[in-house]
Amino acid sequence: MTTDNTTNSPRQIGSLSCLCPNASFSSSVFDDAQWNLLGEQQHQDKVNEDEFDQIELEEGGDEIKPLELDHSGSPFKESQLGVLSQSRVFFEQFPLECPREERIRRILSMERHSNGNNHDNIHINGNGNVAALEIEKPRSKHRFRHSQHKSLQFDEDNLSHEDNPRLIYINDPRRTNDKYEFTGNEIRTSKYTIITFLPKNLFIQFHRVAYLYFLAIAALNQLPPLAVFGRTVSLFPLLFVLCVTAIKDGYEDWRRHRSDRKENNRETLVCQSGEFKLKIWKKIQAGEVVQIFANESIPCDMVLLGSSDPSGLAYIQTMNLDGESNLKTRYARQETASAVSDGGMISGLIRCEPPNRNIYEFTANMEFNEHRFPLSQSNIVLRGCQLKNTDWIIGVVVYAGQETKAMLNSAASPSKRSRLEGYMNRETLWLSIFLFIMCLVVAFGMGLWLLRHKDQLDTLPYYRKIYFTPGRDNGKRYKYYGLPMETFFSFLSSIIVFQIMIPISLYITMELVRLGQSYFMIEDNHMYDSSSDSRFQCRSLNINEDLGQIRYVFSDKTGTLTENKMEFQRASVYGKSYGSSLPMVDLLPEQNIVAAGRRWKLKSEIAVDSELIELLHKDLTGDERIAAHEFFLTLAACNTVIPILTHGTSSSCIKSELQEDSVEAIDYQGESPDEQALVAAASAYGYTLFERTSGHIVIDVNGEKLRFDVLGLHEFDSVRKRMSVVIRFPTGAVKVLVKGADTSMFSILANGTEMDDRIRNSTQSHLSGYSSQGLRTLVLAARDLTDEELEVWQCRYEDASTSLTDRVAKLRQTAALIECNLKLLGATGIEDKLQEGVPEAIESLRQAGIKVWVLTGDKQETAISIGLSCKLLTSDMHQIIINGNSEDECRSLLADAKSKYGVKSWRGRNSSLKCKKDAEKDYLELPVDTKLSNLPRWHAGKEDGILGLPLALIIDGNSLVYILEKDLESELFDLATSCRVVLCCRVAPLQKAGIVDLIKSRTDDMTLAIGDGANDVSMIQMADVGVGICGQEGRQAVMASDFAMGQFQFLKRLLLVHGHWNYQRVGYLILYNFYRNAVFVLMLFWYILCTAFSTTSALTDWSSVFYSVIYTSIPTIVVGILDKDLSHKTLLLYPKLYGSGYRHEAYNLRLFWIMMVDTLWQSLVLFYIPLYTYKDSSIDIWSMGSLWTIAVVVLVNIHLAMDVRRWEVFTHFAVWGSIIITYACMVVLDSIPVFPNYWTIYHLAKSPTYWLTILLITVVALLPRFFFKVVRQTFWPSDIQIARELEILRKHGNLESKKDQGSS
Repeated sequence: MTTDNTTNSPRQIGSLSCLCPNASFSSSVFDDAQWNLLGEQQHQDKVNEDEFDQIELEEGGDEIKPLELDHSGSPFKESQLGVLSQSRVFFEQFPLECPREERIRRILSMERHSNGNNHDNIHINGNGNVAALEIEKPRSKHRFRHSQHKSLQFDEDNLSHEDNPRLIYINDPRRTNDKYEFTGNEIRTSKYTIITFLPKNLFIQFHRVAYLYFLAIAALNQLPPLAVFGRTVSLFPLLFVLCVTAIKDGYEDWRRHRSDRKENNRETLVCQSGEFKLKIWKKIQAGEVVQIFANESIPCDMVLLGSSDPSGLAYIQTMNLDGESNLKTRYARQETASAVSDGGMISGLIRCEPPNRNIYEFTANMEFNEHRFPLSQSNIVLRGCQLKNTDWIIGVVVYAGQETKAMLNSAASPSKRSRLEGYMNRETLWLSIFLFIMCLVVAFGMGLWLLRHKDQLDTLPYYRKIYFTPGRDNGKRYKYYGLPMETFFSFLSSIIVFQIMIPISLYITMELVRLGQSYFMIEDNHMYDSSSDSRFQCRSLNINEDLGQIRYVFSDKTGTLTENKMEFQRASVYGKSYGSSLPMVDLLPEQNIVAAGRRWKLKSEIAVDSELIELLHKDLTGDERIAAHEFFLTLAACNTVIPILTHGTSSSCIKSELQEDSVEAIDYQGESPDEQALVAAASAYGYTLFERTSGHIVIDVNGEKLRFDVLGLHEFDSVRKRMSVVIRFPTGAVKVLVKGADTSMFSILANGTEMDDRIRNSTQSHLSGYSSQGLRTLVLAARDLTDEELEVWQCRYEDASTSLTDRVAKLRQTAALIECNLKLLGATGIEDKLQEGVPEAIESLRQAGIKVWVLTGDKQETAISIGLSCKLLTSDMHQIIINGNSEDECRSLLADAKSKYGVKSWRGRNSSLKCKKDAEKDYLELPVDTKLSNLPRWHAGKEDGILGLPLALIIDGNSLVYILEKDLESELFDLATSCRVVLCCRVAPLQKAGIVDLIKSRTDDMTLAIGDGANDVSMIQMADVGVGICGQEGRQAVMASDFAMGQFQFLKRLLLVHGHWNYQRVGYLILYNFYRNAVFVLMLFWYILCTAFSTTSALTDWSSVFYSVIYTSIPTIVVGILDKDLSHKTLLLYPKLYGSGYRHEAYNLRLFWIMMVDTLWQSLVLFYIPLYTYKDSSIDIWSMGSLWTIAVVVLVNIHLAMDVRRWEVFTHFAVWGSIIITYACMVVLDSIPVFPNYWTIYHLAKSPTYWLTILLITVVALLPRFFFKVVRQTFWPSDIQIARELEILRKHGNLESKKDQGSS
């Protein structure tokens, strides 16, 4: 749009899309009112309060009365807006056919009028149908600048009412960046610099509270009155942990710096002084024009200006951005593409939205050669993508560096914390309480002892007030601080001595164990998918053990339970169904379209219906033939699929008939497998789409090439649930072709003749049949557009598509103009086959006590059919169907279902069934009944004489709208948790997350969500564990997940085998670490009680430090990675064994207290047996300390060996090697003359008493534990113990049978 140079501050009147002589008005709010009236839903848009005081619209008869102005300055009232939304007749009478040039002329004249008016309000009046409007003076003065290019003049703020658009001057980076100072293209993914590394890394590490605890301990040990250990030695454990982590972080960040340098110093061609020259990436600026060649990466976010294709088409691969491997198509606007192909320089202005993370949307418009046109996501190529199948492209930079969408999306998703780690913090709190009590006991005992011996303090070592010994200290006062302070110092010294009661090494141990577990999960060949060549992926290392505690699995259907490889199976055309017995043979001759010596050959074979082929080739002009023709034309045209042509040779008998000896093989690239299947089906029936540009498509119709101009495309969205395309035929006729879900299509069909009603009823009947067969269905319709309808739509479409605010909503309302009064063409049925092993996997999960809920966007009938075929639903289940259209109806349906089947509230069920066990009758049983989890399945009361009727809840997304947003959540929760299966149909992505949150927020059960598409991301991130499927819909789900795999059937092995192993290992690992450190601390505690509460130690400083870091750490790591209580075959054969995880049998508070009692006993044995053995001997305290050190290491390792279920070579090396390493370290430490324990080990090892004492300690300490395990396994065995015995019996049985065969 041009502006008048004579004006000082051009006034922006707003978006006057259609201004006519008999009605003059201004302001974008009037457009907004039009949007409201045009839409099917009568919602109100927000009024721009900066431009208007108040507008009131009155409807009367057949004409619109003038707007009455309210000068009170009050904003709109809701009642007045209601009048606006109800006045739909307004736009039927308001003429919208004005040409664009006339509108621009009138806008400019009104701008001049507004500039000449100095008053606050401007009144614009017209005759006839008059609209009077009051406009508030803008608050900010508009500025005007001339462009460098004389052919264009731009008003920089002509979109000031839209949210601060970013202005990009094409090929003018100086002007673009001087005013706005956009970021450069240099990126930085590293966390640290040389200066900030140490403080920042320490700050991040000390976010762990345990590290702060040990830092405080080390600081206390530096004080002279509290120096229990050597000051250097006390810092060793913390420094070791900090250094290891810092080295790891530093190495990772160094790699990031190296990657950043490599990325920032790459080169590309940039237009400089009229020609393209090489420039490194980090110096590229917004506004510069960049040229990219095939297979090169895109350096920044660019609006496409042109490509090697004359139509401006380009193919890009977005794998680095969203993980999708299929090619995407991007278009340059025809206006700029033509200028690029002509070799001219391009100059213009782009207004775009501020930088944001949404990689699937881009809202902007461009002014070029005095025309404004819209830009969308299909016109932008993003940083990180690669150019494919296109020689070169030229684009202008709009976002650079850290503002690119790739960099804005580079932040990692919030990490999830393991459930066991939460429980571990609870037990750590208990250990802290024990530590506090022990320190209080020592401090209180110290105070009492000093009080009792206060008269002897002058003669006692360490406590006398004055030195009496000869030397330089003779006569000096001793450092005695008095009774209160000595008691307080004793308390602090005790904390230092008992510090390892809180196991700092447990954090590192758990990280290493999880890393090892992840390695074995990744390398498991049973979870390798050969079809996609994908291995199992561990994308989150801190929740491995949660896989063994899952109680609810929430699964998507399409692409997760099914293959998402669509096959066209059925078609309903003009009320008749085709494809009931599709011949699965080679392509029929009719499918190979021969024209001008060229034949189109599809990449894959598609079965066709011969009767439908004959109909399409009849020379009839009847309604049925026309409907069939438009049906397949809609399949070929109404999509965003791109045809890719490759040359090949023909091996068909038709080859002799061709003038050329070539075959044009065609493949279709699309973002949706559904669309690809439909376009391929259309090609198989003779309607081959073989060329697509931004402005037209070319379809080969049975050998005749037809070019159709694409006037506009309304893409599919989750609100409309349909897509439409407006095309102009070669004859000049204009049609709108629409396809969509049946729920959204039948409501917009025209009310026709009796024949139309018959066709509609037949089609609906066919759709029900297709859905019951598990097919995915779509409805197709079309209608002709008159010239008046086309002009109105184009007028609205142009303004909506160039809008920078609410573009999606405005386009949706524009689509409603043409998506109405449609003629029904027919429907399609596409088969999406079940993945291999899905029924078996679901049955195993159900036997394991895991509830599987399916959340899908498909039709209810389709979902039920798939549920039956995958054994999710069974014939004996009673289906409760909730399909409500209002809050009251949903409330009534839920209440009726609860009363009919006797469903109690959640709390009532928990209290009444607290002690009951649940054994599903159809489950595979072990020799004994297994226990129920904390979430028992409640059997309903008698219904038709049947007790314990299994229930299945089926609910649609429309009902969930009212249930999840109202106070009906608890009702749904009570009913859903009483059902064995829940099937949610037609659900939106956020509703999926809402269902997961319904269970997650109201129970303590672990949830797992599994899906394959972008619509599953919110569900995956909401669940405790998220699993992504590497499927056909890209990798958005994988990138947002914690674990990823190729097929749903691998979930069975992931949970039942690896989940079980990981939970058992980590549960035992935590308990053992608590025991290992507690027994050592309690041993020191008994010693302090026997040494006048003096907090002295018999152990050397290094022995205390090495105990948890070197002496006993390796065995715990190896056992935590390699130990297996059962083989994978047994775990898969008896899925009920998985229940031990969600029943928390491997780690719970009861086991913690049993462990602590056992630890107390072992510590007493450990301390007092050596004390009484050497009571009358002459060995010194350091010799006793050496004995205690060896004894405690031997004891805890034998304790571990008693609990190892499967011995591997590495396990033997770790357990017995740990004892040997301890002896070696003791020999080295005792060989250093400066240490007080010099040579003690050599004297002790000579005595048989030393070895007998260690043996006696081990036997006596572990004897109660041994008897406890024997009695428990004999009289109260667990399922796991029974299964272990079964494995042993089978193993020995096989050995005996082999021996018998050998002897025979």
